Amino acid sequence: MRPVFLITIAFVIGGFSTSCQSDQNGETSNPNLHEVKVAEVLQTNEYTYLRVTENGTELWLATPKLQASAGETYYYEGGLQMTDFTSKELNRTFKAVLFLDNLSKSPGMVKKEIPSIFPQCSMSASNSATNSNTVKQEIKIDHVPGEITISELFSKKDSYAGKTVKIKGQVTKFNPAIMNKNWIHLQDGTEADGKFDLTVTSDIEVSVEDVVTLEGVIALNKDFGFGYFYEVLMEDARLIK
Repeated sequence: MRPVFLITIAFVIGGFSTSCQSDQNGETSNPNLHEVKVAEVLQTNEYTYLRVTENGTELWLATPKLQASAGETYYYEGGLQMTDFTSKELNRTFKAVLFLDNLSKSPGMVKKEIPSIFPQCSMSASNSATNSNTVKQEIKIDHVPGEITISELFSKKDSYAGKTVKIKGQVTKFNPAIMNKNWIHLQDGTEADGKFDLTVTSDIEVSVEDVVTLEGVIALNKDFGFGYFYEVLMEDARLIK
């Protein structure tokens, strides 16, 4: 059964601003910096959930697992807010959770990063395969007639725009239920101009290292906003037996 993690998703774009301002003492301050005090800590295998207060307002934060205690003060910037988010490990649905890549006990150590809860995306006009975090794996796939390779797709992408294609490859990353879609990264050992990793959206569930044949529609220059841009994306893919 497909897990239901969210109904809507909202981007908090404060972390993408680089503006600064000076306080009355002439020191540089960051208007996007948030200071929160921890009221409750919930731990799961991968995430730490923190109920915090900021200027009298209560909210939930989630960050890669860390050791935190009630009463501690933390600082953060930006984040990705997910509403009606269900944690299966906690068996609890949060009205809203702000996902962060990091929290800091020092305001000067806060990093400005895009939360990795969102699938890998390029921050420029190129596919996510060029992302420095994406590593080409040693994969060899035997293709059959009717399938195309990832290198063929990227090298002839204009001719495949809007068309349904079949691609066989190995799953290298799987992100479930983000923006009501599952996100799959696929490699088949081929590449074109350094592009070797195809991002796929689907409602199917797969596991990393699965070898699958997927059929879907190719979209070009897909822009989700806030810098999330895909040169090539396979959408609404289905699994071919």
